[in-house]
Amino acid sequence: MGSPHKNLSDISRNEGDPLTFAVAARDSETVAMVARAVHHREFALAYQPIVQAGKDHPIAFYEGLIRVYDATGRIIPAAEFIDAVETTEIGRRIDCAALDLGLQALHAEPGLRLAINMSARSIGYPPWMRILKRGLMRDETIGERLILEITEHSAMLVPELVVSFMRDLRRQGVCFALDDFGAGYTSFRYLRDFLFDILKLDGQFIQGVARNPDNQVLTRALAAIGQQFDMFTVAESVERAEDALWLAENGIDCLQGYYFAAPTIHPPWEASDDLTEAS
Repeated sequence: MGSPHKNLSDISRNEGDPLTFAVAARDSETVAMVARAVHHREFALAYQPIVQAGKDHPIAFYEGLIRVYDATGRIIPAAEFIDAVETTEIGRRIDCAALDLGLQALHAEPGLRLAINMSARSIGYPPWMRILKRGLMRDETIGERLILEITEHSAMLVPELVVSFMRDLRRQGVCFALDDFGAGYTSFRYLRDFLFDILKLDGQFIQGVARNPDNQVLTRALAAIGQQFDMFTVAESVERAEDALWLAENGIDCLQGYYFAAPTIHPPWEASDDLTEAS
């Protein structure tokens, strides 16, 4: 009988090429890291403003971006773990954590309007729904100040369920944003049926748009779709003044990106000397 302990080369030979194994091992470590953070409640929201295009750029609302802490205390952005956990139970618990923190912030700050990311998979997750219902019942003003962001990819997984969910919550004033629009998933047949209030244009078209004629054409086309369906448009990943100016001149309603502010785990409305994640 062989040894019950396999070394890495054995697993690599039996389960695919070395790159596939390395990716699987990395994802497994990522899931374990996030699971540990969730278990110990070592997570936070990082807040980034979405500003109105045009002069002075007043803040329209904030986006609350989930972050977890690894074993060394480092802040880990969602981009580094969300793909690994999206289809797992940990992904649903991350959505629960983000929603719970967001609802707490909305309750504590009556003037706050906040967008929280969610996966369409969480619509059928009872703990997430309980958190949402409890938060909306706790404060009757929260519904009209809450924005739920659903990625384009996630919305297309179960479009009929998303449409029904949105219809029910809109009665309580909740707004919806379609995140990463233009990434290539949406069927325009469903876009017509969705009840999104805000269309967030994927950052791949926004970075350097002032000097990229191809991205200018695509951005105008995406913005025209939003305007046709009476949705506010938000350009993501705005990093340069010239891009912000071009977007404002071409009818984009709101802007988000490091040009205006980096996400910060210190609520900007509580202190003027907040620290960003990069500090």
